[in-house]
Amino acid sequence: MNSLGKQGKPFAFLIDFLAEKPLIFELTDSVQEIWWQIPGFSNLPENKSNKVLKSWTTFPVSFGIYKTGFEKIMQHIYGGDTYLLNFTQPTPIETNLSLEEIFHISSAAYKIFLKDKFVCFSPETFVKIENGKIYSFPMKGTIDADIENAEQIILTDSKEIAEHNTIVDLIRNDLSLVAENVVVEKFRYLSHIQTNNKNLWQVSSKISGDLGANYAEKIGDIIFKMLPAGSISGAPKKKTLEIIRKTENYERGYYTGIFGYFDGINLDSCVLIRYIENQDGKLVYKSGGGLTFMSNAEKEYDEMLKKVYVPIA
Repeated sequence: MNSLGKQGKPFAFLIDFLAEKPLIFELTDSVQEIWWQIPGFSNLPENKSNKVLKSWTTFPVSFGIYKTGFEKIMQHIYGGDTYLLNFTQPTPIETNLSLEEIFHISSAAYKIFLKDKFVCFSPETFVKIENGKIYSFPMKGTIDADIENAEQIILTDSKEIAEHNTIVDLIRNDLSLVAENVVVEKFRYLSHIQTNNKNLWQVSSKISGDLGANYAEKIGDIIFKMLPAGSISGAPKKKTLEIIRKTENYERGYYTGIFGYFDGINLDSCVLIRYIENQDGKLVYKSGGGLTFMSNAEKEYDEMLKKVYVPIA
């Protein structure tokens, strides 16, 4: 990444959650293995799919299984080992559509399809680099938009406020590893998402910092210093990752990793959430949410289930 950045050569990249299997795709290559659509750039072939979503059945882990993991994490929180942890679980699904067809019909700021492996339709930016400035937009807080006064509820909920404060502080620290003059430009704003079964409000913030003049030749260092993304790991990051590995009991893989595209000068990237994976011909949706000392098991379980959706325009 550093070498390509120094040469000003465009490339795309995928980095898994544990940064064990990163992939780089130079645009001089024939990149049939991966398709992506992000704001301002796409390498999509012509959309040949005219299918619609007709069936959607989910098989989530039971509340009992979820609660077992939840309680282990809460013990670590009360013990001071972590104060924010993103707890995720897999949900097998059955649908009439293939991964490729889901990719074509979904609507999201960031869409990625790794052939025969996974599809992702992410609403969450990881970092952007534009004209020597780096930006991050951490997303924490989700609510059913059809609930009466949903906007007010999510913005005044004490648990959601504490969780969002924590993640903003974490991302500020992460950006400070690679940039100067880090500031929160916009705090806790709402964005709307239409899905196949619900309307959702999600809460984000905007944070920025200044990079050095030769940032392009260090583009790989910049990205890897901030991994994994704070919004899908937690704080403090190192200890929280240890707890995640002990309590989730499954492999995240590329889920909650990142995808990015560098055009030779600027960079855009996303967190790989809202993600469906092919596991030996079976489709598995991976989702979760942030836990703090104020978390309630039933509410967190419900939020995890709400995130098992396909966003359709």
